[in-house]
Amino acid sequence: MATKIGKQTFIMNNPPSVSNWASVVSKKEGEGPLGKNFDVVNNDSTFGQDSWEKAESAMISTALTKLLQKSKLSSNQIDCIFAGDLINQCTSTTFGLREYGIPQFGIYGACSTMAEGTSLASLLVDTDTVQKAVAITSSHFCTAERQYRFPLEYGGVRTPTSQWTATASAALLIEKTGNAPFIKAITVGTIEDKGVTDQNNMGAAMAPAAATTLLA
Repeated sequence: MATKIGKQTFIMNNPPSVSNWASVVSKKEGEGPLGKNFDVVNNDSTFGQDSWEKAESAMISTALTKLLQKSKLSSNQIDCIFAGDLINQCTSTTFGLREYGIPQFGIYGACSTMAEGTSLASLLVDTDTVQKAVAITSSHFCTAERQYRFPLEYGGVRTPTSQWTATASAALLIEKTGNAPFIKAITVGTIEDKGVTDQNNMGAAMAPAAATTLLA
């Protein structure tokens, strides 16, 4: 069982292993400096679907399928999955994972969703509550623009401070036994509101919480 140290950090007594991982991206991400490290690079940002939201569902489904293939596991060998995306009610995640039948914890942490899912999965594995858990998330530039700013069809001009949301999905297998890397500790962040109201500069809104967590 994890031991709490200080206000917001937990030390794992039996550090879980991140035994495998998978990633799916689109063309822009594949052309970046990390391009050769992704498992799947699809040059079609719609992933063969007829809407951006369905494209994101296809991405997260592909990421989980790839993770299971790499781990040589079936979906019924996964005890639970922590999953979320950036759309209201985590729509892309729900439709992308509905066919797998894995007990699911739906979470939303915006940019922190993957870290949050990994943290919660690690705590369950550390306590022997589950043996194998998956943390997975996704985002799509076009769905995020519609959700947080303006639909691309609107034709709005992006400001120099606008953040670009990645079109990507990633999945981690966290389990009781396995090789490094291990999750030895987690630190839970706090809400830090410095009054940033510019919707085109979300980085500035999130930076105080990130800095405070790192200092903690």
